[in-house]
Amino acid sequence: MSLDQERYYRDIKIGELLTCLSRDYPDNEALVYPDRGLRYRFKELEQMARTVARGLMSLGIDKGDRVALWATNVPEWVILQFALAKIGAILVTVNTSLRVAELEYLLSQSQSSTLISIRGFKDVDYVETIYQIIPELKSSEPGSLRSEKLPFLRRCIFIGDEQPAGFLRFKDLASLARAVSEEEFDRRESALELDEVINMQYTSGTTGFPKGVMLSHRNIVNNAYWLAEGLGYRSKDRLCLPVPLFHCFGCVIGVLGAYTHAACLVPLEYFDPRKVLEYVEKERCTALYGVPTMFIAELEEPEFSRFDLSSLRTGVMAGALCPEPLMRRAISEMNLKELTIAYGLTEASPGITQTLRDDTIERRTQTVGKVMPEMEVRIIDPVTLEVLPVNTPGELCVRGYNVMKGYYNNEQATREAIITLEGEAGWLRTGDQATMDEEGYVRITGRIKEIIIRGGENIAPKEVEDLIRTHPKVADVYVYGIPSEKYGEEVAAAIRLSSGEQCTGEEIINFCYGRISRFKIPQHIRFVEEFPMTASGKVQRFKLREMHSKSMSEK
Repeated sequence: MSLDQERYYRDIKIGELLTCLSRDYPDNEALVYPDRGLRYRFKELEQMARTVARGLMSLGIDKGDRVALWATNVPEWVILQFALAKIGAILVTVNTSLRVAELEYLLSQSQSSTLISIRGFKDVDYVETIYQIIPELKSSEPGSLRSEKLPFLRRCIFIGDEQPAGFLRFKDLASLARAVSEEEFDRRESALELDEVINMQYTSGTTGFPKGVMLSHRNIVNNAYWLAEGLGYRSKDRLCLPVPLFHCFGCVIGVLGAYTHAACLVPLEYFDPRKVLEYVEKERCTALYGVPTMFIAELEEPEFSRFDLSSLRTGVMAGALCPEPLMRRAISEMNLKELTIAYGLTEASPGITQTLRDDTIERRTQTVGKVMPEMEVRIIDPVTLEVLPVNTPGELCVRGYNVMKGYYNNEQATREAIITLEGEAGWLRTGDQATMDEEGYVRITGRIKEIIIRGGENIAPKEVEDLIRTHPKVADVYVYGIPSEKYGEEVAAAIRLSSGEQCTGEEIINFCYGRISRFKIPQHIRFVEEFPMTASGKVQRFKLREMHSKSMSEK
């Protein structure tokens, strides 16, 4: 197919997208894992997704059921993303760093009927973690789980060669698929609607516990399409994808962004800067994604200079603002001349703004670009909700096809997030402070909400505070973000000890290990006698940040 005959896809259901790719580009490479020697073409990926979908149907997974997927970027992740979409089951993405209490909360709040998991990642054994939450799983007949703690959870499925007690095996879905005819499967898929919820991602908020963001086929396929348009994708493009699939960056901008334009995916199972360079060279990748810390790690790889990155052209850097020196190095040393900056949040599917491929370095480092097509952006006064003029800082709000359907089982939070402006409903409050200039370029100038973003990971201060307050020596604690060249922000904590107690920062850090995800643990601890307060008795986190900076400069 010549370039002028190429087909791209939007306003389409996720499962339908893969079917169209199988029809229009059957023999194009779709998914490549170099270390596994695995190369799937679109027609093969479609067939596998259909088979797995029928296998899931045979287990009784219905339209609207929530299915939690706890895994690194293994090939089964991509297959399941499409298989679940084809039967109308809702994919609940699970952060690979979660610990016992965090996973239990997610499974309970999402009311997931199914949990699909790998053996584990880094120092977390997923199977043992699941057994801690559901000890009765070990003695359950696979597929027939009954848990008093998690009454909605009916089955656990294991990705891998072994079969832990109580788990079904992902590999057995192919044989289970025989119980469901192709005709029955086709009827299920054809009955699905474009605006039905198909994806749930948990994102931290200022209230502490993560909220399940409900996203539809239209939300994420169209957002992926427009981001890929901004990158100038064609079917010959090959995307090296080292970001986690459990984030919108991975499964929307990554997987769906590539596939709306028939490009090939070359994922990493987990981030390794050397492997990124190896994959780009070996597979002649034309695009690369990452947060700034990933690009820094790649550039600082000791043998960086021996890799041929001449095939690279474009990509996306997101999760934090890109420092100008890093952008210059990415362009000159990695050949990423058309590297773009994207800004957004999970509730916006996720992209809101993107720089142009030919924007100046200044615009690609000091702004997050212009609003993407088919969306509107307003800067408002966060208190009065008045729309503000250009170059006036306020809260960024967005409206369009990309706004989430809401937070799962949390109507109050949904009403607070999606508001009416100037008589028009459907505006999403981002919680980010921004300005917009006369040409429509947006600058993110701060954060109205107290969320901390460390290397692209959202961290709610309250969640960390609630844990540290259980330490026997701690009377009170407040958590805040401090600037970091490497991560954008890092987690810091100001702690007031109980009367007569003595404690070290190392003791607090060690207390947090194993109880909360590693990236949430404060690495900067200050002990204080009191907290800066407003007249109404609220702690002023911005002053804690100022006090922290002052104490560091005095050292």
